[in-house]
Order: sequence, then structure tokens, then C-alpha cells
Amino acid sequence: MPRMKSDPSPDAVFGHGFAEVIDSFDWDSTVDNVDRATIEDVDAVLKKASSSSGLLSPEDLGILISPAASSRLEEMAVLSKSITDRRFGKTISLYIPMYVGNACTNKCVYCGFNHDNDFSRTILSPEQIEEECKSIKELGPFQNLLLVAGEYPALCGVDYLEKVLATCRPYFHNLTLEVQPMKAAHYKRLTESGLNGVVCFQETYNKKAYPKYHPKGMKSHFDWRLNGFDRMGEAGLHKIGLGALLGLEDWRGEAVMLGRHLRYLQKKYWRSRFSINFPRLRPSESGFKPNFIVSDRDIVQLSCAFRIFDPDIDISFSTREDPRFRDSIIGLGVTSLSAGSKTEPGGYSHPHEALEQFEVSDSRTPREVEAAIRSRGYDPVWKDWDALFD
Repeated sequence: MPRMKSDPSPDAVFGHGFAEVIDSFDWDSTVDNVDRATIEDVDAVLKKASSSSGLLSPEDLGILISPAASSRLEEMAVLSKSITDRRFGKTISLYIPMYVGNACTNKCVYCGFNHDNDFSRTILSPEQIEEECKSIKELGPFQNLLLVAGEYPALCGVDYLEKVLATCRPYFHNLTLEVQPMKAAHYKRLTESGLNGVVCFQETYNKKAYPKYHPKGMKSHFDWRLNGFDRMGEAGLHKIGLGALLGLEDWRGEAVMLGRHLRYLQKKYWRSRFSINFPRLRPSESGFKPNFIVSDRDIVQLSCAFRIFDPDIDISFSTREDPRFRDSIIGLGVTSLSAGSKTEPGGYSHPHEALEQFEVSDSRTPREVEAAIRSRGYDPVWKDWDALFD
């Protein structure tokens, strides 16, 4: 049935980007190529990475995350640590998320904020947000704040987000958003209100499988979401964060597609910095079970491979991961950790009054995370951006 004029495709209105490029890559062939990699292929890529022959290709990344490369994980870890320490020093940046709203128009089958889940929705007022800011400051000297909201443009659109940024700016030097994808003009407008960066997850790069996880809501538009990163670049954002939700589809296919996406963005929007996150599915109100199990060893291999693939990207791990794993990954590529996270709106000043997006696995206080970082011989960094740079 032809699309009605009153319901235009978002990308027909707002332009194109990587969504046009991704169609040139076949998902099944991508996964098959990774699975066919040999130990000789792995050794050749590691030799290339240790030389001065330049950045690796996404195909090289696929070899480093292949089953064959698992037997070279120790060598990869040593190389990853060397690259990370040389590029970033022995430091780990700390940030904290603030959930400002759990209202959402999407019906993502794996998410606790699913529109069909029957619970009271919360959107924080500026007064409540300021209360949250003060409570966070009591936990530690955070300057990096990640502001998170469900995707509900009518209630949490650009006007609301401007007020959020204005409220938080006196308390934090670095403000990042994780909200619904927006127009380039809206991103630009928010940078003028103090926004430093945006984090967005494509969730899965498997275009054919995407609709079964996102059946309704604006998020059901695969191309619109994927091209959101182009709109961030066009707006001149200082930092762009991307990733896939591991557990929906084959994680190795996601990683190669993510590598292709990163290279595309770096070439086209070279003025922006980029970060990568590897969130694994966690239990939530949705009750959704992962289709693919991603082990701790898989995540270590993925982190090391991405660090070898690109020495300059930030690699972040959230409190989705448990304390033991987060401590062990320090020194193996990671450059940023969240600490003390609450995933419900108002969770710092009034805990347990709203529904969480997912269960937190690392419930340690920020000071306990700081001590764990120091015990590994690394320095925690609470601030790596100054408001004077805005």
C-alpha cells in the first residue's frame, strides 16, 4: 500500500546517510566471513597492527573477533593494553547517568520502558533534576553527566531538553544525551545550550531482523535511527557515541557492522570524537531473554579487538556489567566507566520510586569504583572537559 502523504517516511523528509551505505553489506555474508577466518589470518592482522602500516580495516576487525582469534586472546590483550596506555595513559574516566524520564512511545520488546508496560511514567521537573544534581555531587566529584530519557518527543523533546541542560550545566562541565534521534538543527540548537555529546545505540545492525525487536514507535524506522549519527556529525557535536545491544543478533556480525559505521563516520565527520559501548542485554520489566549469549571472554576479545582496530576511540563499560568483570577489563582497552548508576528517574534523590530501565549489576559506590581503579594501578579521572571549551 502506498504511504499516505500525511505519514511521510522520516528519511524522505530529513535526508540520508549511512543507511544508504549499509545496504551494500550482506549480514549473512559478514557473519560467514568472520567464522571462516583462520589462525593464519589472525596472525597476519596482528602483525599488521604491530607495524606502521596504518589503521586496520573492518574486515581486519572481523578477523580479530573470529572464533579463530580466541586462541590469540592473550597476545591481543597485551597489544591492546600497550596501545591504550600509550594513547590514554594509565587513566580511567568516570561518568554517571541521570535518568530524567521513563515515558516512551516505542514498543521495543526487550526494554523495561516499553510503551505497553503498565506502570506509572515519570518525567522529572527542573526542580527535581536540580535535586538529582545535588545528590550526585554528594556521591563524588563527577563532572561527566550522561542524561537519559525514554523516547517521547512530545514530552521530552528539544524544548524540554534545553531546560534539562540549563539546569545541569552549573553542576557539570560535560553533558551528554542519550535520548531519541533528532534533526540536525535540534542537535545544533542543543549544543548552543551546553550539550557536548550524544550517545545512541542502533541496537542491531541486522536490518532484516530489526523490525521484530522494534515493532512500533519512531524507533521502528531503521534508516531514520541509523542516519541519526550523520545528523549528529552535521551538527558538529564534539563527541558521538555508538554501539549495538549485544544479545539480539550474532555479536560478531554486529561488531563488523559497527566497525564499518565507525570508519564511515570518522571519514565524513572528522572533527568529532567517537566512543564505543558494548552493552549486553540485562534483565528488565520486559522479561525478554537474549537470543545470543555473549560471554565475558567474548566481551574481552571484542574490547581488545576494537582497541587494536582503532587506538583513538573511547571504549566505555556501564554498570550493566558486574564488579568482577569491570575490574578485570581495566587495562584491556577500556577508557571510561560509569559508577554509582541509578536507572530510574529520580533514583539518586528518591530511590525506588520509579521503574528502572534495566537491573544494575555493579552496585558499588563511586568511591568504591575509584578504589578498584587505583588498585589496578590506574588513575580515576572525574573531569576531562571544561565549560570554557564550549
